[in-house]
Amino acid sequence: MTRLIVWRHGNTDWNAANRVQGQLDIPLNDLGREQAAAAAPLLAALRPDAIVTSDLRRAADTAAALVALTGLPVRTDARLRERYYGRWQGLTMTEVAQRFPAEHARWRAGEPDPGNEVESLEDLGKRVGTALQEAADAVPGGTVVVATHGGGARQGCGYLIGWDSTVLRSVGPLNNCHWTELRFDEVRGWQLRGHNVGLITQAPPPAPV
Repeated sequence: MTRLIVWRHGNTDWNAANRVQGQLDIPLNDLGREQAAAAAPLLAALRPDAIVTSDLRRAADTAAALVALTGLPVRTDARLRERYYGRWQGLTMTEVAQRFPAEHARWRAGEPDPGNEVESLEDLGKRVGTALQEAADAVPGGTVVVATHGGGARQGCGYLIGWDSTVLRSVGPLNNCHWTELRFDEVRGWQLRGHNVGLITQAPPPAPV
C-alpha cells in the first residue's frame, strides 16, 4: 500500500506576522528550523523510500532535516509551491482586507476564485495533486514524504481524495511542520489516514499562507 506523507514546512517570520507568503521565497526562522529538526526523527521512523520537496526555501530546508537523518536523495518539484496569491503577496491579511475588501470577503467566504490574480483553488488542487500522484507513482507500495505548504497540501490532498473546495473548508489547516497522511488502496483508491499529525510546538497560524 503506497503511503504519502504531505508535510508542511516549518515556521517563518511571515507566518508569525500573518503576512501572505504565497510563492515568495521566505526562509525558515529559528523556530522553523527547530520544528523541522524535531519532526524529522518522527518521519524517519516511518522509513520513507523517497523525499520530494517544493523548490521554495522554507519547504526545501524543512526537508533537509529529514534528508540529514535518512541519507535519501531529495527531488524538488516547483508544482508543489504554495498557492499564488497575486497582488496579496507581501501584505499582511489586515492590509489585504483594507486594500481589497470585496476580494478578501470572497476569499473568507471560501469562493474558489476571489480575484486579485489569486490562483483558483481548482488550479491549485490540480497542480499540487498531480505532483503528489507522480511522487507516489514513482515508489509504488512505498512511503513518500513530500515537503510543501499549507494551502497547497490541503487542496492537493483533496484533489487525490476527490473532495471539492466546499468539503475541504471543513478540514482544519496544517500547523507548521505537521503533516497529512494518505494511503492508496487498489480497491478504494486514496484514503485519508491522518491529518495535522506532529509535535505541538506553537499555536496554529491564523491562515495557511
